[in-house]
Amino acid sequence: MTYEKHLKNAFKNKVMSIIKHPYFGFLVIAALMLFIQLLRIAGVDIPISALRGFGKTMIYIIVGLGFSILLGYGGLASLGTAGFVGSGAYILGYFTTQQGYSVFLIIIITIIFAVILGTIIGFISLRIEGMYLAIITLAIAQIINEVFKNWTSVTNGNDGILVDNKLVIFNQFIQFNHNTIFIIIAVLLFFIMVVTFNIMKSPTGRALLTMRNSSSAAQAMGISIFKFRLLAFIISTIYAMFAGILYGSYFRIVTPTDWTLSFSLLILAAVIVGGSRSIYGIILGSFLVFGLDLVVLQNRDNFGGFFVEHPDITIMFNGLLIILVIMFYRGGLIRLVNTTYLKLKKLFTKYYNKWRVYRYGTDTE
Repeated sequence: MTYEKHLKNAFKNKVMSIIKHPYFGFLVIAALMLFIQLLRIAGVDIPISALRGFGKTMIYIIVGLGFSILLGYGGLASLGTAGFVGSGAYILGYFTTQQGYSVFLIIIITIIFAVILGTIIGFISLRIEGMYLAIITLAIAQIINEVFKNWTSVTNGNDGILVDNKLVIFNQFIQFNHNTIFIIIAVLLFFIMVVTFNIMKSPTGRALLTMRNSSSAAQAMGISIFKFRLLAFIISTIYAMFAGILYGSYFRIVTPTDWTLSFSLLILAAVIVGGSRSIYGIILGSFLVFGLDLVVLQNRDNFGGFFVEHPDITIMFNGLLIILVIMFYRGGLIRLVNTTYLKLKKLFTKYYNKWRVYRYGTDTE
């Protein structure tokens, strides 16, 4: 083997090792989001509504990733997601606008609050399971929403609370615009996908899966149901409230109408449609349930504004997706994508080998 050929093979192997790295796909997704924002900055005519749709969908992906740890790995149903995301957004609004706290201090406060809230619900889940647990979490979310509406001295009631675009960073007021926040969200999405992947592949993820499949088997293997149920709710709540901080930073206004039962159901739909145990499934489901509506259907320049005038059409579309997935692909659409990819790969290999034999003959000839 010549030196040049050796270098070529080494370079090829290096490139393939990078492409096959589990983080590579996460990097590509974040880079695509950044590319869309850079096109807008460069002057390409991308509707602001479409850009906001991408930003909101990325935030909802973060919520879905936390929910996948809870539902896909822990097997624990919850309809309290809206209340948790709203809590994070309101904490940001109150402590920045009215108290002038640093963003980093607000993040610490949010994490502490999320741990407390997740622990409370985790304790409840030890005594209540299934549909009744979902009802309990729904009740908690409704209580939180009523607090948003009626604690006017903090939340400003139904009018909502404004988030100043001048946020305190290291005791300095720094002004952020939507472009900057979009870039921050894309970068944070990449790191959160990496963290989620490591949780899923860690002993914690395997213990949650065992608990999901059989609590009795998990206890027989020495897995603490108490510990991992609390952990699943705490992780999910931290993700949700952190996404709320990003939502408040990006949209700068938080109102109670944003955090209703319909939001919790849509997050549940995104996780089920995409695939509750796959990061790429969560991304696919979020773009189908949220992104398609926000970026394409609700853009007045598309379809003559038909979907703006008939918003129930998108709800019907999401409902149809859930029915089809539950009936035919309970692993989510990511399972369909993976199955189709393997079939196409097998078909390509088959015909490629036939072409090689036709073109070059067999090795024995």
